[in-house]
Amino acid sequence: MNQAVILAGGQGKRMRAPIPKPMFCVLGEPMLEWVIKACEEAELSRICVVTGYEAQVITDYLGGRCETAFQPERLGTGDAVRRAIPFLQKNLDGNTLVLCGDAPFIDSQTIEESLACHMAEQNAVTVITASVEQPCGYGRILRTNKGISGIVEEKDATDEQRKITEINSGCYWFCTKDLIDLLGQITNNNAQQEYYLTDTIAIALQNGLRAGAFCSENPDVVLGANDRQGLLKLNTAARMAVLHQHMTNGVGFTCTDGIIIERSVQIDAGTEILPGTILRGNTVIGENCVIGPNCVIENTTVGDRVRLNTVQAYDSQIDSDVSVGPFVHIRPNSHICSGATIGDFVEIKNTTVGSKTAIAHLAYLGDSDIGKGVNIGCGCVTVNFDGIKKSRCVIGDHAFVGCNTNLIAPVTLGKECYTAAGSTITTDVPDYALAIDRGVLHIKEGYTLRKFAKKKK
Repeated sequence: MNQAVILAGGQGKRMRAPIPKPMFCVLGEPMLEWVIKACEEAELSRICVVTGYEAQVITDYLGGRCETAFQPERLGTGDAVRRAIPFLQKNLDGNTLVLCGDAPFIDSQTIEESLACHMAEQNAVTVITASVEQPCGYGRILRTNKGISGIVEEKDATDEQRKITEINSGCYWFCTKDLIDLLGQITNNNAQQEYYLTDTIAIALQNGLRAGAFCSENPDVVLGANDRQGLLKLNTAARMAVLHQHMTNGVGFTCTDGIIIERSVQIDAGTEILPGTILRGNTVIGENCVIGPNCVIENTTVGDRVRLNTVQAYDSQIDSDVSVGPFVHIRPNSHICSGATIGDFVEIKNTTVGSKTAIAHLAYLGDSDIGKGVNIGCGCVTVNFDGIKKSRCVIGDHAFVGCNTNLIAPVTLGKECYTAAGSTITTDVPDYALAIDRGVLHIKEGYTLRKFAKKKK
């Protein structure tokens, strides 16, 4: 069985935040999550994550999803892999992939193809590499007719070696039995007094074992982040890769300014995404929609031909042929049915809005079930919280709720009933009825004359 060890113990001091470096996010997901998902897509079911700095943060995040090992001191990559030896010893037959938890762009295709190369060449170790135009700062791969002879770091390379564009990604396939043996032979005889995993290549060659290299077609496998500037570059690269994939699938962008689409989002052809739009989580958007500008849509399903303008929607469902916005907040567990229209400055929470219902502007509808063809006037509020519990309102089909109506939950309006503007409804209203509750009007003549006279004195 083949397995993976992911090194995730880095502190990332230059990030200036008290979390492990692999937990910094790229497009809304920790870098570690990107690496784990690539392993899972390549069907590597046995994964061990080596933690170190603030280990509990990673352990809590994983929630038992992967095995873990702990590196108490940062003594180099070789020492980190040594901490996973108990994990390795449970499955000696097969191969082990060693990955960096802060290099998020490793992909399942590279993992699978490099494993095939590793096994075909019967290597003890296979380095995953990439060929890049600007190799400055990276270790160069020294190839021979029989594989590779080693990796030379930039500072130690000759002028001729610096011309090499094939560089080390920091990812390696090992024959598991050979890996355990090689880890026992590395030393810390270097300026940093650390145990380097790269030393296993020279040791393998000295022991008569074969070392090879697989050059990935994805040059981004080498990319990592040591500081905030590097993290921004990762986010930029990931963001544009996702946008280009959506363009290939028929999604339109007139301008990509401020558009962030997480890689889990699905968008059908013919939809246009306008600037300032952020799409997150398990969001699904249908065909021929216009989303934006300035929308935030998270874990929400959107049907076909929907228009969302300056809308925030979370954990909800928006059916086809709906128009929403501008300045609308759709909170979790809401369902906007087909043909509904919601205008500016409206908040919907835990509410079903029926088919072809219109909520033109300035309304709050929470914990409610609204029928089809309803008209909600300006300034209407469902008063759903009494300070102790929340209750629901029900509004029947084709009801007309006049401006500035307060519905004191729990209350039901029957079908095709009316409420007069300015009413506060505290009891159920039957079908076809008109409810008027405006209290008694009191007029005090001369009030302001008396008020301002006192002010002048």
